[in-house]
Amino acid sequence: MRFRNKHLRPAKRCPPSLLIWSIIGIALLFHFYTLSQIQSNQIETRIYYSDENSITKELETVEEEPLHVTIARSRRNPRAVRRKGSQKPPSIIDEFLDESSDVHELFFPDMRRAINPRAEGNDSAGYFYSGHVWLDTDGKPIQAHGGGILYDEETGTYYWYGENKDGPTYLAHQNAAARVDIIGVSCYSSKDLWSWKNEGIVLRGKKNDETHDLHKSNVLERPKVIYNDITKTYVMWMHIDNANYSKASVGVATSQNPTGPFQYLYSIQPHGCESRDMTIFKDDNRKAYLIYSSEDNSELHVSPLTDDYLNVTNEFKSIFVRRHREAPALFKFEGTYYMITSGCTGWAPNSALAHASESMMGPWETLGNPCMGGNVIFRHTTYFSQSTFVLPLPGLPGLFIFMADRWNPANLRDSRYVWLPLAIGGVSDESLEYSFGFPLWPRVSIYWHKRWRLPDGWRDL
Repeated sequence: MRFRNKHLRPAKRCPPSLLIWSIIGIALLFHFYTLSQIQSNQIETRIYYSDENSITKELETVEEEPLHVTIARSRRNPRAVRRKGSQKPPSIIDEFLDESSDVHELFFPDMRRAINPRAEGNDSAGYFYSGHVWLDTDGKPIQAHGGGILYDEETGTYYWYGENKDGPTYLAHQNAAARVDIIGVSCYSSKDLWSWKNEGIVLRGKKNDETHDLHKSNVLERPKVIYNDITKTYVMWMHIDNANYSKASVGVATSQNPTGPFQYLYSIQPHGCESRDMTIFKDDNRKAYLIYSSEDNSELHVSPLTDDYLNVTNEFKSIFVRRHREAPALFKFEGTYYMITSGCTGWAPNSALAHASESMMGPWETLGNPCMGGNVIFRHTTYFSQSTFVLPLPGLPGLFIFMADRWNPANLRDSRYVWLPLAIGGVSDESLEYSFGFPLWPRVSIYWHKRWRLPDGWRDL
């Protein structure tokens, strides 16, 4: 039997709330100390990219561009308005998607303003103009949507692969998304990234075989090509689907030459999961990965590929769960992996997000909206475009080209390209949703420029 000493005072327990706030206070102090150290280090990093590397300083300048638009008034009869009530006025995105609106014309300039490498006395030679028609060396609009670029070091040649949408746009059924029958994957080659030669359709759709994945009634999107150094083979991965997007698979094709022809092998649902918007990424150590939207586009999956790049391994990780991100574009700089993604709003543009990780398999952290300059509408619509690829530039460390598509669902063959400089450096200015503060990564910035070009002699740096 235990006896209580009534002369001893019971020990006072620390209230739970005080203990919790003490832990939070210590964490905040540690965080602010860490942030101050990171800021001082990253200021030096930003100076390295801008001031010391002066040839890229102009590209990393924030360029503002006011947007002066007048939203069309409702065409409804005033009596109908009084009887049924007023409707929500169209947004600028609605007007952007409406081919008959004046706003639409602002973002889809006509052929008179095309990027044309054949033009004589061309004072715009070498300049990129986002949203303008881009002609190849034959004078025809480039058809390489949702694409990516492969660089061949031996020949110093860039190969641009993408969807050929040079066909009529239609709806498969009343509630379906706008589509074009599968024509195939186009390939273009270039030495300077501005003047592109059409190498033809390197993977063709099938007109008659209704059982084939590439039958014209199906869907082929976002083709990407990487080179396998072991098998000496060019391997293409792409999103394969049926007209109602229920197949949700990836397809694989191979070729012995970058300009094809590619032989289609098969389609799979990786790890038994849905796969829609996707990309592939080849690391410095020649290991390759598949990144794809899954679970009804509510999350992304990352999986290593087998050594021959023809299948996925058994390993995969789910990232950005319940975040509803798609259109992944991967790149790497100084040992850190970066990704640009878009939201899931169909053909309508939305805000991009940048992400970073020390490993392809995660964990991945979100840095915020990378878009800089233009105006608030441009930044919240990713300049009215959707990410597809990020291209590193040899000789210009920390500088990349952000490649995106400006979709025109009323006429998909007339969708345009948005190419802009992307730089890494400086402190991120948006906090994470689920942390105490700022991410521990330098900022990813996509700079708006109405007209821009790569520095002279960039290939020789």
